[in-house]
Amino acid sequence: MRVSEKGQITIPKHLRERAGIAPNSEVTVDFDGGRLIIAAADRQAEKANRARLDQFMQALRKLEGTGDQSIDADRLMQMTRDR
Repeated sequence: MRVSEKGQITIPKHLRERAGIAPNSEVTVDFDGGRLIIAAADRQAEKANRARLDQFMQALRKLEGTGDQSIDADRLMQMTRDR
């Protein structure tokens, strides 16, 4: 491929289809270790959401088993309702 004077390239159709890049869709361009990464914007958002969910689940796993087992559900509800 040749880069135009405006910095434009044409992504071959078979690569656009594999990446899920539809005509007139948005893409993201990132730089990682000397490589340009071009991705369909929807997939990038999906990956970011997945990463946040993974972090949240990891935080929950760290909290597992740390609660006060002597407090039953009714007492806990009373404590949180009466704030």
